[in-house]
Amino acid sequence: MEISLYFEHVDLQQIDFIPDEKSDRIGDRIVYPSPDYDSEELKMLDVAIFGVKEDRNAQNNEGTAAAPDQIRKYLYQLKTGKKEILIGDLGNIPAGSAVSDTYFAVKNTIAQLLEVGTIPIVLGGSQDLTFPVYLGFESVERIINLVTVDARIDHAQKNQAVDADNYLSKIFYRKPNYLFNFSNIGYQTYFTSQEDLKLLDRLYFDATRLGEARENLEDTEPAMRNADFLSFDVSSIRQPDAPGCGNASPNGFYGEEACQLVRYAGLSSKLSCMGIFEANPIFDQRGQTAHLVAQLVWYFLDGVSNRIVDYPGDDKSKFIKYIVNTSSQESDLIFYKSKTTDRWWMGLPVSREKQEELSRHIMVPCSYKDYLSACDNEIPDRWWKAYQKLM
Repeated sequence: MEISLYFEHVDLQQIDFIPDEKSDRIGDRIVYPSPDYDSEELKMLDVAIFGVKEDRNAQNNEGTAAAPDQIRKYLYQLKTGKKEILIGDLGNIPAGSAVSDTYFAVKNTIAQLLEVGTIPIVLGGSQDLTFPVYLGFESVERIINLVTVDARIDHAQKNQAVDADNYLSKIFYRKPNYLFNFSNIGYQTYFTSQEDLKLLDRLYFDATRLGEARENLEDTEPAMRNADFLSFDVSSIRQPDAPGCGNASPNGFYGEEACQLVRYAGLSSKLSCMGIFEANPIFDQRGQTAHLVAQLVWYFLDGVSNRIVDYPGDDKSKFIKYIVNTSSQESDLIFYKSKTTDRWWMGLPVSREKQEELSRHIMVPCSYKDYLSACDNEIPDRWWKAYQKLM
């Protein structure tokens, strides 16, 4: 599969960037693959950035196709972090003759990058592109956890083609299904159907209201640590901080909070793809939104460069094990705390067959608060929902 055929190369003049070999800007450290690059060349990269110039399935936000290069104007000017990683920029996937052609190119690109262990950063485009990214995971038969940072839960019940309002319904009901868990962070109640919230509850999925997330942002870290794919909608950021979106509203995350969220994602050794969607230069003011998205990418890259693999797998010598007996469960609840990072996990009691099939999902990231809840004889919600999906 030669994914190089899908791409237009980055035009440095278009993004107003003049290279300088002596500079420590991100744009001067980015690697551009050769014209006919293959898997071996992609494998050398830690992260691969690519844009998707597709917005035909946007809702109230046409114009996002121009966002990738606007974001690059600011991203390339930012300084590198303390720990450098090898970043490639594959360029942009142009809109195909049909939207399905664009989706096909995105799916194959994601699949190849996942196969070689390179982390894709997708710059959209509209958020319906979450669907072909999911198809990329499906192509490599990887069961995943999806997290969206979004003011809305995009699950409109429609029989029509995928769009930015209903892509989740296409993922939830797809057969065979490779989605183990879905979490939304930052939904706003006045944009969200109660029926959708009830559906998430029936499926043992998670949704965190904006006020709850902002009250203690650290409580969102376990969800990010459990994710394989983060889909970030710019409309989740308050309009004064990110005006460049047709669906922006007065309330949302502050820019600094959004940066912290994506850094949590970058720090997770499990997360293998991030997409940022719905930035729209038509509505932007002096490049403010494009600049903020560039900083989101910077914080994600900073997280990736500081990753520590401390998953409690076969070798648990680097963890402290806590056993909690609760009257409501026949078996004890098992917690693990990393001696290196102080991060917490919960173990799930499953059969040997399911341990082999779902090995990446039987240790659930959690917080110290979850451990304290168990000590108070309350089953943590994260544990209960994960356990129900394994029954």
